[in-house]
Amino acid sequence: MKLPRRNSLHLVAGAAALPAVSRVARAQAYPSRPVRIIVGFPAGGGADIVARLIGQWLSERLGQQFVIENRPGAGTNIATEAVVRAAADGYTLLLVHASNAFNATLYDKLNFNFIRDIAPVASITVVPNVMVVNPSVPAKTVPELIAYAKANPGKINIASGPIGAPAHVAAELFKMMTGADMLLVSYRGVAPAVTDLLGGQVQVMFVTTVSSIEYINSGRLRALAVTTATRSETLPGIPTMREFLPGYEATSWYGVGVPRNTPAEIVNKLNKEVNAALDDPKMKARLADLGGTPLPGSPVQFGKLIAEETEKWGEVIRAANIKPQG
Repeated sequence: MKLPRRNSLHLVAGAAALPAVSRVARAQAYPSRPVRIIVGFPAGGGADIVARLIGQWLSERLGQQFVIENRPGAGTNIATEAVVRAAADGYTLLLVHASNAFNATLYDKLNFNFIRDIAPVASITVVPNVMVVNPSVPAKTVPELIAYAKANPGKINIASGPIGAPAHVAAELFKMMTGADMLLVSYRGVAPAVTDLLGGQVQVMFVTTVSSIEYINSGRLRALAVTTATRSETLPGIPTMREFLPGYEATSWYGVGVPRNTPAEIVNKLNKEVNAALDDPKMKARLADLGGTPLPGSPVQFGKLIAEETEKWGEVIRAANIKPQG
């Protein structure tokens, strides 16, 4: 049967509109069941706290549970690979961390390419490290510490958490930019490193505000500088490292990623909700308690941050010949 031209045009137009309608419907229906947020660190740390804050917000806004699943190990690579291998349907998210940018260079053989296989959704927050010293160290400023280290080569121990973690690469960047001969002492976790710093077994450390603010405020540790580009609202009286070393910046940052090929409408919906969270006064206050600054933006902007950090720290890791911890 031959259809009238007007009817056939309506059918063609309707067929062309189907993909757009199905995309809108899919975005409106998402999520229709619980969503997992995979975190590459143990429960209780900064990454876990950030994931739970965002997970609670998304649960309340989108009407489904966003469940935190901790999969620590291999410098976040176990968690990342789990998300890379997951279905690209928006029901498995990754809590992206600065370590993901380091690992691209730190590990020679990975079963994935982070920039290719994880699609950026939204950045969440940036958290400074603080250079702290045991009060027994006579230096009161960064220039004094550099001079003290150069006058005592190899005699100052600088602690760090695991090899390749933000605190470690921050210390390596400091050593490279100053030429200070300081002995790096690596620990498998931040907590034992801070314990030895408090006890005086090591003298210097780059550590997050989350792990150090209590000791700084009580005078058990002395803060010399923060590693962000601008001063921290949590420690407004402490200068930035770049006030003494132009160009220095080393931060921990967090965001959300999904498997590549996740529908754009789902990525955009999640991005919109994360940015709404970062505009909420209560969320801002919670992040400030961690020493964090909200980092709103588009998926493209988050992707640019990841690419820039991967390139920057790749140069540091290669120059310092950093290898993964065995």
